[in-house]
Amino acid sequence: MQFAKRLDNVETSAIRELFKLLGKPGIISFAGGFPDSAMFDVAGIQEAANKALTENPGMALQYGATEGFGPLREQLAAFMATKGAKDVYADNLMVTTGSQQALDLLGKCMISPGDKVIVEGPTFLATIQCFRLYGAEVISAPVDANGVIVEELEKLIAEHKPTLVYLIPTFGNPSGATLSLERRKRVLELAVQYKTLVVEDDPYGDLYFDAPPPASLLALSSEVLGSREWLAHCGSLSKVLSPGLRIGWLIAPAQLLSKAVMCKQFSDAHTSTFAQATAAQYLLAGHMPATLAKMRKVYASRAQAMMDALRAALGDAVEFTVPQGGLFLWVRLTGKGGQLADASVLAKKAIEAGVAFVPGAPFFSQNPDMSTLRLSFATADEDKIRDGVARLAKALAA
Repeated sequence: MQFAKRLDNVETSAIRELFKLLGKPGIISFAGGFPDSAMFDVAGIQEAANKALTENPGMALQYGATEGFGPLREQLAAFMATKGAKDVYADNLMVTTGSQQALDLLGKCMISPGDKVIVEGPTFLATIQCFRLYGAEVISAPVDANGVIVEELEKLIAEHKPTLVYLIPTFGNPSGATLSLERRKRVLELAVQYKTLVVEDDPYGDLYFDAPPPASLLALSSEVLGSREWLAHCGSLSKVLSPGLRIGWLIAPAQLLSKAVMCKQFSDAHTSTFAQATAAQYLLAGHMPATLAKMRKVYASRAQAMMDALRAALGDAVEFTVPQGGLFLWVRLTGKGGQLADASVLAKKAIEAGVAFVPGAPFFSQNPDMSTLRLSFATADEDKIRDGVARLAKALAA
């Protein structure tokens, strides 16, 4: 068969491929980016689903508008208002099948073959794949513990004149970094100055451990004149309610949003109306604050347990960014004392020792750091985390 040439630029996900190796009994996985299924509010979701089927079953089970189910769009706008984005309305928000679809729609609408886009180094692997699928040259901007380094970002924007800049400012995947307030404002200023679309992906922002993070770029855009016209915001309920509902959303300038709606019509017509009606009832019932509070407490404890275990078991063989929230710990093998410094080699040894993680290299669009790895603390309890880190230390010493 002759396949589309665009497929030459992409390969299957390293993370998805890794899952094929996890069939070994008793393996402890730090590999996935999943929320813990034990955190799902099954009773609340069941109540919401029942209400959706009771109050208007015909609507909940019928085809729906491509832009999204009206009551859910209203609830999502209200949800965004609680986070400081007070000028978001149902009409400037479209519901997507997970935020992954929002990114795909942005790629379809904005990227032509040969265009340049800038992402963080490292960043969400699926975004690199998505943008390359549409023919983009994906350029990497360096990050530190405070997010993308804006001075370097500006140099790259000025040099490459990208079609868009993609950022995960809050509890980045995989970096765990949080963009500082000062840098957030500067990013918005750069968007206006260079007339460059900035895409803010924010699936983790509600999962903070202690103090809330700085306001989103979307919320801050009211303070930087003209920045809203160069900003797209992707949100999701996958990490805070249920990935299975596949509810995400895109907030963007009107012209871009209308193009995204058109492209979604060609893709899936609309996101599941039943899932949307269920999510709308859940938000309307006011369950989300308690659900988030529970998740924050559990994930904060697990993150701390993992950091403590790494310090105790691996010492100066590793260093890591201390996350303020999210699901991930971004670790670097230091190679001190002659120890292994290649995470891809360690990954194979770790599987043999009964623990799995994702090597960091696939998260870079350019110049991968082979010493890095991503550990997720979300799905293992604290005892398993300590056990898994002990296995990791054994693999490193092997």
